[in-house]
Amino acid sequence: MPMYKYEIRDASGQILVGQIDAASLLDATTTARSQGGFLLSISPLGGGLGGALAKIRGFRVEFGPSLKDVLAFTNQLSVMIKAGINIRNAIGGIAEQTQKARFQTILYEVKADVESGKPFSDALAKHPKVFSPLYVNMVRASELSGNLGHMLERLAGYLNQQADTRRMVIGAMVYPCIIGLMAVVTTIVLLTFVLPRLMPLFAGKEQHLPSVTKAVMAISRFMTAFWWALLIGLAATITGFVLFIQTAFGRRLWHTVKLKIPLLSKMTRALYISRGLSTMGELVRAGVPMLETLSITGEVSGNLLHRDMWMNVHHAVKQGGKIVEPLRAERLLPANVVQMVGAGEEAGNLGEVLGDVSDFYARELRATVKTVTSMIEPIMIIVMGVVVGFIVASILLPIFKLSNVMTKG
Repeated sequence: MPMYKYEIRDASGQILVGQIDAASLLDATTTARSQGGFLLSISPLGGGLGGALAKIRGFRVEFGPSLKDVLAFTNQLSVMIKAGINIRNAIGGIAEQTQKARFQTILYEVKADVESGKPFSDALAKHPKVFSPLYVNMVRASELSGNLGHMLERLAGYLNQQADTRRMVIGAMVYPCIIGLMAVVTTIVLLTFVLPRLMPLFAGKEQHLPSVTKAVMAISRFMTAFWWALLIGLAATITGFVLFIQTAFGRRLWHTVKLKIPLLSKMTRALYISRGLSTMGELVRAGVPMLETLSITGEVSGNLLHRDMWMNVHHAVKQGGKIVEPLRAERLLPANVVQMVGAGEEAGNLGEVLGDVSDFYARELRATVKTVTSMIEPIMIIVMGVVVGFIVASILLPIFKLSNVMTKG
């Protein structure tokens, strides 16, 4: 197990330094605090096997900090702040045990900014690609109220929910994608490897072949001769689609289509509603100003139509209107949801109402994902069976037909 160095100030004011064997920084913090006194700092030691492994990891190709990294940082920081460790030492301790070099650099920069006197929220705001506006504003609200540890715990819960939702949606698409890929690969193998080896059997007997077989043979000859053109066309199509959805018109069209695709539309609608209401509820309960809350909710909604809806609400509230009025006009949220939001706004408990509604849609999203997955899987299997069966039948039918002709002859 890794070693951790700690500093404790006892009742007499003396600073005690020691080392602890622990599975994680959180376990080490708990053990150190159990010895009594005030825990000043705790951090992992860089030597030994742990240091050697860290050096080996340094040779890996690393990507930027992920949601998982931010979630782990938030959880650890919450526990350490509640344990009484000052924020500078807490950030430094977490940074030292962080395995990703890029994230470690960011955390050291945050620590340096905090040590220079900047608020923690301002230090986080300098890294918008890692710490979202929602994250920064909830931390800023906690700085005003003095409950950073509690707010970080809530933030960790929110991030964990978002991570679970993302894993659930991605996981639901894995099996259908595998089935679709198998269908494509099987079709290519049949048309480019199997059928060309059977074509000599049909040489000189083309007049006896069914039209379906002639068409499949023509496709096979084209794929065998011009496979390079098909690859170029496929690459060009994918590149063109990616470039198209990056344009203003293409992105809006794609975001509109995602809300109308059969089977998938119910899942995407539940996803955007749950994400938007959950974000807004967390910000309202954190005490973030309403205009800033609406702006952040629009940015993290994940869909341009939903973003425009929340920005219209932002404009209406800025003009002195109510939240419920533009929501009712947009019709992207179900009528019962709009009604509950209006009731929460009138009663002054909007944060609690939004939390309840977002929890409901989170459960609805899970149920919808299961339903969509259970419907897509048999559809993909049927499509695969029809395509492969059609090609096999087009190969076997002429063999039977030719054998009948030869028997009669």
